[in-house]
Amino acid sequence: MADQPATTSAAPASSATPQPSTVVSNQPQLVAAPHDEEQPEDGFDGSDADSALGDDLASSTNSITSSIYEYRTIKGRTYHSERHDSKYFTPNDEQQMQSQDITHHYLTVMLDDKLFLAPVSEDAKKILDVGTGTGIWAIDVGDQFPNAEVTGTDLSPTQPVWVPPNVRFDIDDCTKEWTWPTDTFDFVHMRYLFGAITDWNALIAQAYRCCKPGGWVQSCECDVIMRSDDDSIKDDNVITTFWNPLWKAMTKKLEVSFMVIEEGLQNKAFEAAGFVDIHEANYKIPIAGWAQDPKLAEIGEYTVLAMINDLDGYTMLPWNVVHGEDTPGYRETLAFLRKELKTLKQRGVHPYMTVRYVYGRKPET
Repeated sequence: MADQPATTSAAPASSATPQPSTVVSNQPQLVAAPHDEEQPEDGFDGSDADSALGDDLASSTNSITSSIYEYRTIKGRTYHSERHDSKYFTPNDEQQMQSQDITHHYLTVMLDDKLFLAPVSEDAKKILDVGTGTGIWAIDVGDQFPNAEVTGTDLSPTQPVWVPPNVRFDIDDCTKEWTWPTDTFDFVHMRYLFGAITDWNALIAQAYRCCKPGGWVQSCECDVIMRSDDDSIKDDNVITTFWNPLWKAMTKKLEVSFMVIEEGLQNKAFEAAGFVDIHEANYKIPIAGWAQDPKLAEIGEYTVLAMINDLDGYTMLPWNVVHGEDTPGYRETLAFLRKELKTLKQRGVHPYMTVRYVYGRKPET
C-alpha cells in the first residue's frame, strides 16, 4: 500500500534521529515491481523543453517594481534579480515553473490529494506560503479556504495574475527579517527550500514568531541525493559519479544544505523555536515508475518527468559553481544522465529521494 503513513516504530527514512517529543510516521516499504527488461522506454524524447502539464508580488517585503524584473541571464536561462543576495540555484523561467508545477502534483498525489498534513483549523483566517514558486499551492489553498487570506511569497514574481480573490503574492526573501507582526498567521507553510537557507533555526524561529498561538507551521523538504535499497545504483552509474557528488559539493561551496533531512535541520529548528505537538512524516519518492505499488509508480513517473523536463535548469548553475563556468564535459554528462533517467525502469535501477514533512503547533501561552 501507499496510503498515508501510519505511526510506527520503524527507523525514519534518514539517519537523523528525532527527539522523543516528536511523533514519527513512515511510508510503507518501497518495493520494486518485477523487472522486465523488454519493457519500452518511458515516453520522453529527451528534450528539456517537454512538459506533461500545459499552461495550467528596508525589509524583505517589497511591492513589484521594475528592478524586480531585472533578472540575471545565464546561458539563456533567467534567475532572480540581483537585488536579492540569495544563493538559490534554479532558474525562474517558464521551463522551471513547469517542473515546479509537476512537483506540486506528485506531492499532492503522495498525500492522497491533501495539500498539507498539519491539522489546520477550517476557520483559519490567514495563511502564509513561503517560497511559493508558481503560486500553485497558495491558489489551491485559497480555493480550499475561501474565507482565509492567503499570501504567497517568493524572490521572483512568477505567479499568475488571475488568482482567487483571497490570494495575493508578494516579493519576499525569507532569509531576511520578516516584516509581518507577531502572531499573524494561523498556518505557515514552506516547501522545498533546500539549497536556499543558510540558517534553518532562524527561518523556523521567524515562522514561530509570526504564527498565532495555537496555529501551525509545516516544512516539507527533500534530500536530492538519490539512493537505492537494493544496491541497484552501481559505483559507475552517472547518479553516483555526477548527480550525488554535485549536490554534496554544492553544500560545501555555498554553505547551504541540499541534505536537510539527513542533517535533521527541520526537526532541530522546530524544537529550538519552541513548537509543541511536533510530527514528522517520512516518504521515499521513487525516481521513475519502477515501484510495485501503483500509486508510488505514478508518483515516480511524475518525479522523473519533473527532472527530465528541466535537467539543465537544475544542474547548470551547480556545475558552474562546483567545476567552473565553461568547464568541458557538462553537456556530455547531462546527456548521459538524461538517458539514464529515461531507462531506469527497464534496466532495473531503483533510485529514490527522501521527503520529510515536519509540522508543529505554537503553544497557546
